[in-house]
Order: sequence, then structure tokens, then C-alpha cells
Amino acid sequence: MKKILFFIVVLTTLSLQSQEIKDAVRYSIDDMTGTARFRAMSGAFGALGGDLSAISLNPAGSVIFSSNQIGFTFSLANRNNKSTYFGTQAEECNTSFDMNQFGSVFVFRNTSSKWNKLAFAFNYDNENRFNSTVFSAGTNPTTSIDRYFLNYANGIPLGSLQGNLYNLNYNEQQAFFGYNGYIISPVIENVNNTLYISEVPEGGNYYQENYVESKGFNGKLAFNLAAQYDDFLSIGINLNAHFVDYNQASSFYEKNTNNLENGVQNIVFENYLYTYGSGFSMQVGTIIKATDGLRLGASYESPTWYTLNDEFSQRLFVTNRVSGETFNDVVDPRILNLYPTYKIQTPEKWSASAAYIFGKSGLISFDYTLKNYSNIKFKPTSNSDFRNLNTQMANTLNNANEFRVGAEYKIKEFSLRGGYRFEESPYKNGKTMGDLTGYSAGLGYDFGNTNLDFAYSHAQRNTEEGFFNTGLTSPSLTKMDTNMYTLTLSFKL
Repeated sequence: MKKILFFIVVLTTLSLQSQEIKDAVRYSIDDMTGTARFRAMSGAFGALGGDLSAISLNPAGSVIFSSNQIGFTFSLANRNNKSTYFGTQAEECNTSFDMNQFGSVFVFRNTSSKWNKLAFAFNYDNENRFNSTVFSAGTNPTTSIDRYFLNYANGIPLGSLQGNLYNLNYNEQQAFFGYNGYIISPVIENVNNTLYISEVPEGGNYYQENYVESKGFNGKLAFNLAAQYDDFLSIGINLNAHFVDYNQASSFYEKNTNNLENGVQNIVFENYLYTYGSGFSMQVGTIIKATDGLRLGASYESPTWYTLNDEFSQRLFVTNRVSGETFNDVVDPRILNLYPTYKIQTPEKWSASAAYIFGKSGLISFDYTLKNYSNIKFKPTSNSDFRNLNTQMANTLNNANEFRVGAEYKIKEFSLRGGYRFEESPYKNGKTMGDLTGYSAGLGYDFGNTNLDFAYSHAQRNTEEGFFNTGLTSPSLTKMDTNMYTLTLSFKL
């Protein structure tokens, strides 16, 4: 046995990338963020407007404002993830605080034309906060992580795994870790060997733990222009800049007691991913005042065209035994892989909405949105690996409908609010990521030129996926509950 610990810091650019379907879905899903009023009514603002976050939903909404306004929103999020893995339950909580929204709108009136109002606005929303931790643990009765390394290694010449890690692509690197950590061995000690066997003792009942910590955000900055015609028709357009900053650290642990004299006893496999980049999209929308109380809205959001970069590193710690003697092997190349820049095209989004306003006493609103996640694309498609992945996404992902309902009731300066939303799974199987259900409530107070709003929202969604994309794919079921507390302070200018 030997200990492998390279003190090398190398930046590498590899031709073979490691993107997965879940990466594309991550940047295609919009969480319900925004101002406290927007959140309290579960985001059902497509036909209402008059809210800074509603501008990012329907661009026509900015011209509904009666005066100039500026606003800031702060949120406290608590995420509770309960997992079940082969009957064993585990729980992990995460709390984060941030300023998730800020924006301003400027309204201009024109009494000499039927185009009687014009509005300019900008608004920033965190479309998604990635802060979350998930811990899963249990005893797998049949499968070890050795399957992961074997699946990558079989077909790769042994000579490729005996050199330097930084000369290898992603698939070869995974095989390199398994071979140099003595988890797998060649069938024949020959540089041309392409078949490997496991050094993990057979017998099943592998105790496994997996800890995943995610951090970061997906932000959207909307630059808006809207106009109103004859107090009847409002139209608007947004040009949106998107920002991605995502960190994920995962640590997998496995232990077995099938043979205490020989073979692999313990494994710790750590992976670190950092993704960053930017994107662009545009939106158009309209709001029609059908009657004194009825409002109808419609909007279209183009795909977001992201340009992203990945940085990736790994470490492996293995405890082996030979004739009862213990050896600790470490594969820690300290290499940071810089993958080639790539692009993701998210699905376009269509929305229709209706709202009824009961004079000055209250309102009720309904929004419907359709997104076809099977249209997600990695680009450039000339890359054969992306073509295969795009085909796989088209076969795995599906149309997803979203429904939002919100209501508001005013009592003098106070406003009472509530809402409900339902979002279908983007996956055809409905299990990898399940449907989302959520409800919300809130309270607002109008001081005259200042508004203070508070909201509480809850969302629940289940996921079911393996720890790795190949080999060890036994599903872990996670129930994800998110409680969000939001406070918005806005000023009329």
C-alpha cells in the first residue's frame, strides 16, 4: 500500500465535461421571491402590476403605479430537509438572510395624448437562493460506491491511470481516483488492460452517508419600459440581465464489515463544484382593463441564454486492510479543473392571468404559467456529448404548469393578504423532483408616503435521486420544506 498526496496546484482545461440534467434544471426553475406583498399573495400579480416584483413577472405592471416609488426587501429563509435512505431517516436545517430585492419605478403622465402614462423601472430579484444542506444516511443492502469507479474505469487503459491526473478528462479522472485509492484493481497488470475488479469485500450491507451543502444565488435584473393607452391598455417590455453564483460541497462516506482482514474498510469521497456566469432574456406583456373591476394579463418570457463556467475538484480517503494490517490511502491531487465555457438555453415561459378588484376594499387574482423543460439545451450542440445530453433531457423532462392564487383585503391603512401556488414537476417521472405546493400570508401598513409589508410563505417539494449519476444510484427520498419571512420597506417619491 502507498499514500498518494500530490502537492501540485494545476489549472486544467478538459475536453470532456460533466454537466448533468439537474444542472440545467437548477438554473431553469424560478423560486417565488420578491417583495413582501408579492410573496404574501404567492406571486399572483400578472394582471395586477403596481408592485416592483410584479414588473419581473409582467412588464406592463410598472405603468400601473400611480407615483414614483423605490423599495427594498429583506428575507430570512429556513430550509428543513428530511431524508429517507433504505428506511433510515435523517434531518438537516439551514437558515440564511439576505436582501433579495431592490428596485425603483418612475411614472410620467401625458394629458395631451391617449397614451397617457409612461413608466421606466428597474428591479432586481433573487430568482432562486441555493442555500441548502441535505444529509442522508442508511445501510445499502446490495451496492457499494465501487460500482461508481468501475463504471468509469472499464474501457480505459491501465496506462492512462498510472500517469498524472491533470492529463485526463473527467471520466478518466474518476477511474484514476478508484484505481489509485485501491478501490478497484486491473484484471491484468498490463498498461493495455481495460477491465477492472473491486477491492471492496462482497456481502452487502454497506453503511453510507452523504452530505451536500449548497450556497449561492440566481439573480435577475430587469430594465423596464411600459406605456398605458386611454386607461384601458397597458403594454411593457423588459430586458433582463441574469447572474449565477453557485457552490456545492459534497462528502460521501461508506463503511463495511464484510471482511475485517482484507480489502477496503472505509471510503470518504469529496467533491467541490463552483459555477458562475451570466445570461440574458427579454419579456413582453400586457394588462387589459376589461371592466371597472376585471383585469386581464398576458406575458411572454424568452429563454434565458446563460454563459457559464465550472470549477471542480475532488479528494478521496480510503482505509484498506491487508492481512489485518491497516493502511490509510489519500488521493488528493489538489488540482482545480477549469472546464471550457459552455452555454445553457432555458425554456421560454408563457403566462396568462386575471384579477378582480373590489373597489378600494380588496382584490383576488389568478395566474397560470406554462414552461416546457424538455426544450432546455446545452450549447454548442456541435459537441457530441451535448447532443446526447440534450436528447436525454428531451426524453426526461416535461411540460410544467404553474397556478397561483392571491387575495388582498384592506381595512383602512392595513392590508391583509394570502395566497396559494402549485407547480408541477419538470420531470416526466414526477419523482426525481416532485410537484411543489405552497401557501402564504402577509400584512401591510400604509403610512402615506411609506409602506411597510411583511409576509410569511411556506413551500414543500420532494426529491428522489441517487448520490451519484452512475453505479451508486440507489434513491434517497428528501422532503424539502422552506419557510420564508420577508420584510419590504418602500417609499413614494
